[in-house]
Amino acid sequence: MIQVGIIGTGFMAAQHLKAYRQVPGVRIAALCNPSGRNLDGDFSKVAGNVGDADPLRLDMSEVKAFRDPAALLADPDITLVDICTPTRTHLDLAIAALAAGKHVLVEKPLARTYAEALRIAEVAEIAAARGAFLMPALCIRFWPEYVWVRERIRSREYGKVLDARFRRVASAPAWGHAHFLKGGDSGGALLDLHIHDLDFIQHCFGRPSGLVASGYSKVSGAIDHVVALLQYSNGPVVSAEGSWGMAEGFPFTMAFTVNFERATVDFDLARRDQRLRVSRDGKTETVTLDGPDGYVGEIRHLVEAIQSGRPPTVVTPHDAASVLELCEAEERSIREGQVVGID
Repeated sequence: MIQVGIIGTGFMAAQHLKAYRQVPGVRIAALCNPSGRNLDGDFSKVAGNVGDADPLRLDMSEVKAFRDPAALLADPDITLVDICTPTRTHLDLAIAALAAGKHVLVEKPLARTYAEALRIAEVAEIAAARGAFLMPALCIRFWPEYVWVRERIRSREYGKVLDARFRRVASAPAWGHAHFLKGGDSGGALLDLHIHDLDFIQHCFGRPSGLVASGYSKVSGAIDHVVALLQYSNGPVVSAEGSWGMAEGFPFTMAFTVNFERATVDFDLARRDQRLRVSRDGKTETVTLDGPDGYVGEIRHLVEAIQSGRPPTVVTPHDAASVLELCEAEERSIREGQVVGID
């Protein structure tokens, strides 16, 4: 049985707790939050922008509560440490957890900067040789509709991709903690929201040869709205928009359109029962997918990797570092107003 200790008790922790319930072979053994928030197991007032919205109340009768992360890391009963804390804390916590011999799941972004993420990836590579695995929680790689479209991109069932565009926009995250709106800590919408689509683009099409981006800061002091064009030699036209710049009350939007030679695939989270549509041969059909969301998918993948003794493969620490490098290239393009080449 994999014993899980979660550090951080906000929205992402609540989503992960709900996901662990759907994955066999794991047990929530501990929660940790220096502030003491939600250590009674009552997450009913925790809100967010996507995922299961049902209120959560965790039975704490057999779950340890810590206010000191070091005490949780020192607990020999903990097998897997799930880091759901503010971005600025990821570097120290992830390295400390690996040093303690724990498996680690780290919420996105892996770190505040590419340099910090690269350091985590290097430490994780050494730890993996000892049998301790770190996986970044880039859940969109596991989200059913995104998995489905990537399979069609790779198989060329509808021919090659001509263009693809991704959109993830919302009003400022007033449901979260103040650190979101401190751009120096969170990285703004660029790192906390847009990073999902940028990572998925990399997952589907590989590293771009260059990019150009426009954007602005509105609420955090960092980049809160970005529109980027990723350049691929002899490849598709790929763009992505991410924002916290929408007016208060604007609903969270998560969507993509992938235009193939013989079909157009369109996804919009807001369409409820008709989220994924395929237009081809003169008609449009809805694709209905069964199965859990990306939070369950990512956790299941990590748990299976731990059980098999082999590192996770769908997303790696170096993938998470790579996408941070792309985010920083977009920020540079916005600041300088020019195309940025990617090595």
